[in-house]
Amino acid sequence: MIAKQPAVKRYIVTLSADERERLNALIQKGTSPARQVLKARILLKADASEAGEAWSDGRIAEALDTSIDTISRTRQQLVEGGIEAALTRKHSPNSARPRIFDGAAEAKLIALACSPPPKGRKRWTLTLLETAVVQLNIVDRASDNTIGRTLKKTLSSLTSRSNGSSRRRPTPPL
Repeated sequence: MIAKQPAVKRYIVTLSADERERLNALIQKGTSPARQVLKARILLKADASEAGEAWSDGRIAEALDTSIDTISRTRQQLVEGGIEAALTRKHSPNSARPRIFDGAAEAKLIALACSPPPKGRKRWTLTLLETAVVQLNIVDRASDNTIGRTLKKTLSSLTSRSNGSSRRRPTPPL
């Protein structure tokens, strides 16, 4: 498969000896995330300094089994923001909603869900919990979906911990 080639490279990668050493160490260590190792390999192959290999984007894409767009973005991130910007994943604080239940509020929700239900009810429903967490000033507002997800996440982590630590003996054959 022949990858598309840009006419002129806009971002030329030239690494210093220290940067090359750091990238090589990152690759050889083997404990870094795969995305970071891939970007380090891209930068080393694209390096146009005297010690670099100065491979074309198409050749890098073929050798590392990645896209030319990933290579060009990595080049751009290095040139515009430095080696840290190229290696670390950018997190936008606006990309995700803030959590409604922090650790303390989540603990209060679990305690409430484990407490006896209101008078005249056999058990807590998500709607009842939704009303109760607002009335008790645990959170300002929450939907029944959010409460259900929070309880499901908590219960699944509790059961996985208990299943992992308790070992059952196999039943003998009859």
